Amino acid sequence: MTTLKLTQIGNSLGVILPKELLGKFKLEKGDELIVSESPDGFNLIPHDSEFEKELKAAEKIMRKRRNVLRELAK
Repeated sequence: MTTLKLTQIGNSLGVILPKELLGKFKLEKGDELIVSESPDGFNLIPHDSEFEKELKAAEKIMRKRRNVLRELAK
């Protein structure tokens, strides 16, 4: 577990990620992170544009085929 400290960056607050975390997540300057809330707190995951496209396609199919999916869930 790594503890991060909020720091002043211009008129905002930010978090500096240590090199170890950047290497572990394979992050570079300009990369995006997704913050999601969970029952245990918050999760940070690297943004994956290809995964986002796939997720949007799956959501579209689920909306279109809602009745079929309900029947399959029985």
